[in-house]
Amino acid sequence: MHILIKKATVLSPDSKYHLKRKDILIKNGIIEKIADSINEKAKVIIDKKNMYVSAGWVDVFSDFCDPGFEHRETLESGVQVAAAGGYTDAFVIPNTNPPTANKTAVEYIKHETGLVNLHPIGSVSKNIEGKDLAEMYDMKLAGAIAFSDGRKTIQNSGLLLKALQYVKTFDGIIIEIPEDKEITKNGLMNEGVVSTQIGLQAKASIAEDIHTYRNIELLRYTQSKIHLTGISTKKSIDLIRQAKKQKLNITCSVSPYHLLYSDQMLENYNSHYKVNPPLRSEEDRKALLKAVEDGTIDCIASHHTPQSWDDKQVEFAYAQSGMLTLQTTLQMLLQIESNIPIEKWVSLLSDQPRNIFSLPQPKLEVGANATLTLFSTTEPWTYNEKSNQSLSENSPLFQKTLQGKNSMCDKQPEASHL
Repeated sequence: MHILIKKATVLSPDSKYHLKRKDILIKNGIIEKIADSINEKAKVIIDKKNMYVSAGWVDVFSDFCDPGFEHRETLESGVQVAAAGGYTDAFVIPNTNPPTANKTAVEYIKHETGLVNLHPIGSVSKNIEGKDLAEMYDMKLAGAIAFSDGRKTIQNSGLLLKALQYVKTFDGIIIEIPEDKEITKNGLMNEGVVSTQIGLQAKASIAEDIHTYRNIELLRYTQSKIHLTGISTKKSIDLIRQAKKQKLNITCSVSPYHLLYSDQMLENYNSHYKVNPPLRSEEDRKALLKAVEDGTIDCIASHHTPQSWDDKQVEFAYAQSGMLTLQTTLQMLLQIESNIPIEKWVSLLSDQPRNIFSLPQPKLEVGANATLTLFSTTEPWTYNEKSNQSLSENSPLFQKTLQGKNSMCDKQPEASHL
């Protein structure tokens, strides 16, 4: 199929066309021509205002719920959500039933490909029980991109120590959400002024800070690789910044909702804002934005967590944590008031996660495969039952008009993965 992209600004620092407006002709998945103006006939012509094109985006932490929880999401629907969000690659966490804890489970996820390349994250522990190491090397050979117990943070420091040592043998990487669950047990939101005002049991930020410190010290001892995701506190960012200055092999990612929202959004007990790690204070949120600006934060992780209607439309204490984000990450980032330019956001979505996890870096040049993300920053669309690609609806943005549109939002043939 021939696709002609008209007047798109190229966002690719390694390309000679970076920050230039170009026409791009794609034939059968290959970039055939890049020029100021191309007038050839094409089956699909894409010509929109304020349009950008970049290397395909990568999400490093998504829950596709399959197998075991297909009423919330499936691999098939997850692929559609990711494509509609502009992603060409998605890392799938192992919190399924059964968990992604052996090579058969990894192969099941790798088998489901289409518009988006799925990269299974293998579990660190057997059945995500946090007791014994899983068959990580077998999973690596089967295609696991990294290793994590996903939302079940590893509480056993000895187990994490062994895991960090073990993955060194094949240059693997551990992904962790830092949280001491003994401290956060029974907590519903961030501990602070808002939790006191509305009378909810709280999760103290020190639970994240302690585990961030623990993870850094284990990393220092093993000289391995770790990626901390869902970072949400100022103290954790400061610890990571210091560890990077000490040349430890640590990277980190932040969710779009931790950059956009603070715990003030919970004043009306809206369960759509109930997430884990919880939304933090405004001071923490601003510290995260500063960390994006100075490069401490390496990439954006959607933390896409579908939940059924029954799991969200209940009393706040009983509502499950999680938010749909994969389809609307761009739109959430565009709502943030900051001086961060669009090319910085795109780098956090594309080039930098590829560098961290050693994925091929697509080239915006003639003859290269067209693994591209195409999007507008101003085109409006309504996020509703018709445009939503997920099987779930747990997003505070649902039924709202959003600015910025990825090329798959209309279910048109100009797929994000061109």
